[in-house]
Amino acid sequence: MGTFRRKLLLNTFKIFDLVLMLCAFSTATLVALRIATSAPRHPDALSLTQLLAIRIKVQNLVLLVAFVVIWHVIFSAVGLYESKRLSSRRRYEMIDLFKATTLGTAFLAVMALIFQIALVNSNFVIVFWVACVVPGLASRLLLRYVLARLRTHHRNLRCMLVVGTNPRAVAFARRVESKPELGYRIVGFADSEWNGLTEFRRTGYPLACGLEDFPNLLRRTVVDEVVMGLPVKSCYHQASRIAAACEEQGILVRFPSSIFDLKLARTKAEEFDGDPVITLSTGSLHDWPAAVKRAIDLLVSLALIVALAPVYLLTAVLIKLTSRGPVFFRQKRLGLNKRVFYIHKFRTMVVDAEQRQAELEKLNEVSGPVFKIKNDPRITPLGRFLRKTSIDELPQLFNVVKGEMSLVGPRPLPVRDYEGFDRDWQRRRFSVRPGITCLWQINGRNSIPFEQWMELDMEYIDKWSLWLDLKILYRTIPAVLKGSGAA
Repeated sequence: MGTFRRKLLLNTFKIFDLVLMLCAFSTATLVALRIATSAPRHPDALSLTQLLAIRIKVQNLVLLVAFVVIWHVIFSAVGLYESKRLSSRRRYEMIDLFKATTLGTAFLAVMALIFQIALVNSNFVIVFWVACVVPGLASRLLLRYVLARLRTHHRNLRCMLVVGTNPRAVAFARRVESKPELGYRIVGFADSEWNGLTEFRRTGYPLACGLEDFPNLLRRTVVDEVVMGLPVKSCYHQASRIAAACEEQGILVRFPSSIFDLKLARTKAEEFDGDPVITLSTGSLHDWPAAVKRAIDLLVSLALIVALAPVYLLTAVLIKLTSRGPVFFRQKRLGLNKRVFYIHKFRTMVVDAEQRQAELEKLNEVSGPVFKIKNDPRITPLGRFLRKTSIDELPQLFNVVKGEMSLVGPRPLPVRDYEGFDRDWQRRRFSVRPGITCLWQINGRNSIPFEQWMELDMEYIDKWSLWLDLKILYRTIPAVLKGSGAA
């Protein structure tokens, strides 16, 4: 599919999604009208005339236009309008559509609450969501099916030339050919003479040309895309000349992410001050999901601080009445990318607890560089209760509001513990903002060994999603009530 037809298809989908959303909005409106007019009257019920009046208010028309814009922004940010030709994983596109529709519907519900739009009730929201998701999923699955059928019957094919004859380049070509629904045809390989050519010729793939003759091959052969499979370190100058030749003749060039032999990092094309760059990252806490995560952190933390104000006050009074010293405990911790910040907790130990830690090091009961004692003599009687119930952690909500922490993330460690790390892979836990709770908290806390704790943090980073955060928050509640692993 050419660039023009690809853009036309994607723009058609943009219009289709907006029309589908407006149709779903109309359907939900009709259902809400039907239910409102057929249900028994009560003081809050709206008449048909009132509901129609709501629809024609200028304010609501402005809000509808704003919502249309926001809906489009959400769908674009999720990546639903990027070319999916090289992706054979329909599941991810379906999940993205589900996420975008759910987020957009949630935004509509919030707008209705803020601007008191009586029409948008629970029935409206459910019908609207279903009317968006079902046709949206069906249309994309149908399009994928039609395009796959066309490509497997040798229609809408793109010709791909692979530069390099090393095992990595050959493996890439075989993956492409194993998925005919992607619509690619390997026209050949290009490479100079080297020791591995004998092994390459056994594969049966044609060697179309040498690297010196590459520009001439582009002039006389149909080539839609070029895949760069040369090793960057030893063949930089050749790769640079080939990329320049493709640029000159308007040929698309792709670089496989495996070019650096990285195991975990994900690649993404971005722009930095007008210059295109390739970004390698090991976490997924970026773009719009990270913004949503931060918004949830702020809203939930502020709501909890207000709701738990009596608990804060009562705890502060009890601490002052039962032991000498300040109400709060402040300690240096390492946050995002090892930034130092002060964590806030209700004080659960005697005033000179940190000074006495050195004499207790020999009693440490956990593996690794961290320090934990089940029956720590420095903990006050009230402190044991506060730790058991995790009330001592509540002041960290202020750290969340300040942006130093998140509700969910690897626990922030003291500088003393970090200095005991002996493996760099463990330091990847600092690539995300630390949190009040994470997989460690809901899987036993201090009862699990240090190595497993670090592995749980890596699992969280590698599998992160907003849904995972919500599951961890949900499972934290029973873990706190049981006091699992608390010390």
